[in-house]
Amino acid sequence: MSLAQIIIESLESLNSNKLRSGLTILGIVIGVAAVIAMLAIGQGAQDTITGEISGIGTNLLFVFSGNEQANLRNVRPLTMADAEALNDLFAAPSVEAVAPVIQSGNVRVASSTEQTTATVTGVTPAYEPVRNYAVAEGSFITEEQNLGRASVVLLGPELAEKLFGRSEGLVGETVRLEGQPFRVIGVLQSRGGGAFGSEDNVALIPMSTARARIIRRAGDRVDVIFVQAASAESVPQATEEIAQILRTRHRTEVGADDFTVLSQQDFLQVAASITGVFTTFLGGIAAISLLVGGIGIMNIMLVSVAERTREIGLRKALGARRKDILVQFLTESSLLSLIGGLVGIVLGWLIATAVGQFAAASGTPFNPNISLNAVLLATLFSAAVGLFFGIYPANRAAALEPVEALRYE
Repeated sequence: MSLAQIIIESLESLNSNKLRSGLTILGIVIGVAAVIAMLAIGQGAQDTITGEISGIGTNLLFVFSGNEQANLRNVRPLTMADAEALNDLFAAPSVEAVAPVIQSGNVRVASSTEQTTATVTGVTPAYEPVRNYAVAEGSFITEEQNLGRASVVLLGPELAEKLFGRSEGLVGETVRLEGQPFRVIGVLQSRGGGAFGSEDNVALIPMSTARARIIRRAGDRVDVIFVQAASAESVPQATEEIAQILRTRHRTEVGADDFTVLSQQDFLQVAASITGVFTTFLGGIAAISLLVGGIGIMNIMLVSVAERTREIGLRKALGARRKDILVQFLTESSLLSLIGGLVGIVLGWLIATAVGQFAAASGTPFNPNISLNAVLLATLFSAAVGLFFGIYPANRAAALEPVEALRYE
């Protein structure tokens, strides 16, 4: 019997009991759709997170105080003097610019009619190019404003919407930070979420003003120093230069650093690792649904063998070989899983697309990524499920003795 004839007979057999075949296929559809949707959502989340981190800049370095690996008791904080030392062209030729910051979250920010909380960051003029910020309207903080402790502020677009209901035409308006008046000199362009939370719900003020009036720090201590390397290729060299300068200033030995230097690549690796585990976890849960669908196929095929015992005996009496019976039932189980897999791929795509649109409507846009590998994996896995769970019923059917099968009631 040719393969085409086997497939036609299998389809006729499945068509003879449409409801049962449809319910069996439904189990595979749900499993495959879950696998496709979960993998697409996980991959989309990973692409979004890594894309946001990549948007920071491939040549950006982060310098923090403390080092978990060194396990030191006495850790010297980072200071403005450290930032100035890192900006030394001769000591750190691979460093392009340095931007120290101090930061505080949940600061009360109010307009004449609205009040909310936001992250307030004290910055220097170098913060704009180092962090790759852009101003939608107005201008960035100048050196004169920083030296003069000016009461000026730049608003993120999300914060501007909360306070004024708009993000345009706000230059010259007044807002209050912890009850103190500040004049709006500009509104930042939207950047969305970032490694340190939403970068649109922020207020940037001069470093000197923040230190004196809003964010108090002992001495000239800073929270983070952002360093821009000359190029992406010079990041390793810049990292080593930063470490050498801070070791000299903090009088620490190699391996006992009381600071941490991280690059964008470090953040990307951590983010990819976390989202990879998340995606695998989601895929594993979805695979359980596919496994349950496979058990459903085996159950239905066993019922089919019991119902068609006389048919099997008649086939064998007319000359059908054990191999023919085996292939017939394996083909039926494979068709069930394959049809379910194809429908499941379409349903999974629809679910992933719907989740992406819902996320965009809720203000957290990301694009579920349905990769060809995920589609092939789901298709092959569904077919393998059909074969695996069809082997036992097929073997049982092929092993029936013709005489016993014909006498079966």
